[in-house]
Amino acid sequence: MKRMMMAVLLFAIIATACEKIDDLLTFYINEEETFTIESGFPLGALIPATPFTVTTNSEETFKNNKTRAKLVKDVTLNRLELTIKKPEGQNFDFLKRIELYISSEDQPEVRIAYLDEVPTGSSVLKLKSTNAKLDEYIKSNNYTIRTQAEISKPITEDITIKADMRFKVTADPL
Repeated sequence: MKRMMMAVLLFAIIATACEKIDDLLTFYINEEETFTIESGFPLGALIPATPFTVTTNSEETFKNNKTRAKLVKDVTLNRLELTIKKPEGQNFDFLKRIELYISSEDQPEVRIAYLDEVPTGSSVLKLKSTNAKLDEYIKSNNYTIRTQAEISKPITEDITIKADMRFKVTADPL
């Protein structure tokens, strides 16, 4: 019985230590960009918003977090929030659903976030992450974010949206 208790205690200590090491090797990269959904698209159509390219400065970001690109082992989208900036007072009622994709020069396009049912009356949306593995995109010099949305109500003027993205980065210790 004592051996079993000792084994359980030892396992708990090791698990806690590993969790603390992971916390030390995990950091976040925040990106803020804007894109536009143009007016005049027909209802029910899947419309592409203006894609935007993000310059990563990843080597500097990794250095500031005491790691290097070759030690980064896991990057996922931790949070993606969309906020309408213009026109003032606009909400997302014109959207039925929305998806965001990432691509880079050396990597294929993958879906990173979505919202299948946009709630009414909201000017801020929190999209669901697909938990896609994004290591190579964040390590590159830049990547492109493309938005695809299905319109449920007519858009009479261009809508500018701010995207707040947060990527969770975990690196190996050696």
